[in-house]
Amino acid sequence: MTTAAPTTSTLTGVPALTPLLARGALLSPLRRPRPDADFPRARLVLPGLRVDLARLAAYERACGFPTGADALPPTYPHVLGFPLAMRLMSGRDFPLPLLGLVHTSIGITRRAALPATAEYELTVYVEGLAPHRRGTEATVVTEVRAGADLVWESRSTYLARHRTTARPPAAGEDPAGERDPLPARAEWRLAGDVGRRYGAASGDRNPIHLHPLTARLFGFPRAIAHGMWTVARCLAEHGTPDAAVVRAEFRAPVLLPGTVTYGAEDGRFELRGAREGRLHLSGEVAPYPAA
Repeated sequence: MTTAAPTTSTLTGVPALTPLLARGALLSPLRRPRPDADFPRARLVLPGLRVDLARLAAYERACGFPTGADALPPTYPHVLGFPLAMRLMSGRDFPLPLLGLVHTSIGITRRAALPATAEYELTVYVEGLAPHRRGTEATVVTEVRAGADLVWESRSTYLARHRTTARPPAAGEDPAGERDPLPARAEWRLAGDVGRRYGAASGDRNPIHLHPLTARLFGFPRAIAHGMWTVARCLAEHGTPDAAVVRAEFRAPVLLPGTVTYGAEDGRFELRGAREGRLHLSGEVAPYPAA
């Protein structure tokens, strides 16, 4: 199979999310995901980006971050880059169906605090595809530069579930799923409109997060919280140094409304169901560079 050479496309504005989501939904039934499929090699670059401070404040309120500080929350650059990622993943040359795509993990490196009033350049690209025990996983990279300096980057993995010959993990191969709960630090009662409030602030209005009726169309009994809301809410509680490395894995959906327990210890954090103890999210925060 011949692969296309990498290209760079410079954008003049932020892509509109709604038509991209609609296009991705329409093309999803045509996808035949597999780990050896070709994928888009384009790097999308958006220079001269300035943050909408009103939208930032709405995001901070939705996720529990303090408002008014001249610094972006550690997860906010993901929101800035999300429309570019959706442009790539809704394109005709992206091999995984956008509908049903599951955000499974995110790794963030923040090299310094990012002033909210500064100007940035965004770059987003698909790094590759890989086999997963439940299907095929794509890695999408987002980079933020201030001038020539790379100040923030992330790697997100997205899973398209399909039949595979990969073996399931053996007992003991998933220690995060088996370990004892972290010490409980807080219990949060999540209202049914968490997904709508986060969607309005972030622009991610996936129907599985908005209403029970639309969530049922995709196999969920109720609306579920955005994975990026859960990690942002945990980081708002936990705190992060100006230069930090964050890693989070999304283990199981959080149904809305619902009650979850936030646990943390020694840089690790997690969300579990308050009643049954089911692990929804596990993560950790460390200084950058590592000591």
